[in-house]
Order: sequence, then structure tokens, then C-alpha cells
Amino acid sequence: MRRLLLLLLLVTPAAASEELDPGGVTNPEEMTLNRVIDNIRRGETSMTNCAVGYMMTKQGKHGNAREVFSACADDGWTRAMTWMSQLDNNGLAGPYDPDAAAQWDRRAAEAGDPVGKFNYGIDLLRGHGVARDEARGRALVDEAALHGLADARRLQAAGYDLDVVTPDADNWKYAPLF
Repeated sequence: MRRLLLLLLLVTPAAASEELDPGGVTNPEEMTLNRVIDNIRRGETSMTNCAVGYMMTKQGKHGNAREVFSACADDGWTRAMTWMSQLDNNGLAGPYDPDAAAQWDRRAAEAGDPVGKFNYGIDLLRGHGVARDEARGRALVDEAALHGLADARRLQAAGYDLDVVTPDADNWKYAPLF
């Protein structure tokens, strides 16, 4: 009798006794970019979901990356803020907007992110997207260097010569507008 019962349990699929949700997804995507976008749209801004925005950017999927980074930045993920700055500063999946880029850098800096401090310090040194303030810019670069950021230390060692951290091909972008 036990053997018969065991045989019946093994042969009878468990799903046969349960009804499937007709509106549900039987086999949802996992480990895909689409799944990350779905997660973000449901408000799930985990470290993993936010980090996938980097891969999207590198693949040229800037619209998706902007969606991911925007949601993550709004939830306080500082590295997403620095990526939003990069997107705005280069006109990727949106207009070129140095003011918005500087504000993202400022938010990351105020949240204590070393890269945000470095980037906002550079914004202030240049007066790019924000009023020029060399003393405040240097102070933020110095804070980033204290956090161990190698580029900040390199900029300090070069006497804050911005050509050390920015290719000269970008000089047109940072030239004064008036």
C-alpha cells in the first residue's frame, strides 16, 4: 500500500491540483535587461538593478540606462547620481544639459560620495553648469582625495590643472559661454 501511494505521488504532478493564475506569468524572465527594467518600474532599486544601468550605458542603451539611473538616484543611490550627470553632460537619451549634470554631481557630493565630490569640485572649478567657485571646488577635490580617489590625488598633484583629468578634445565643451 505504501508503495502504491508513493508511486501515485510521484506520477501525479503537483500542478495538476492547482489552478494557474490566468493573468500571471508562468515562466518570468530572469537575469535579463528586460527584467531589470520591469523591476525598476515596480520600484525595486536594488544595488544589482542599479548597477545594470552601467552595462546598459556601455551597450549604448542610454534610454534604458537613464530610466534605471533616474529611479536609483531618486532612491538615494549616489553612483546612479553620478551616472545621471554623465548622461546629462553628454546629451545621452536627453538634451545636453550641464546645469542638470552639475546638480546631479552636487546631490552625490552632498550625500558623501567621493566621485560626486570630485565631479562637483571640477564643475565648480570650471564654472560648468554652476557658478565658478575655485576655492569650494578645490575643497571638494581635496575631500575626494582624502577618501582615496586616485584622480583627485592626481589633480591635486598637478596643481588643479584640469587638463590632467580631462582630454583636451573636450575643451570646447568647458569654454566659458560668455
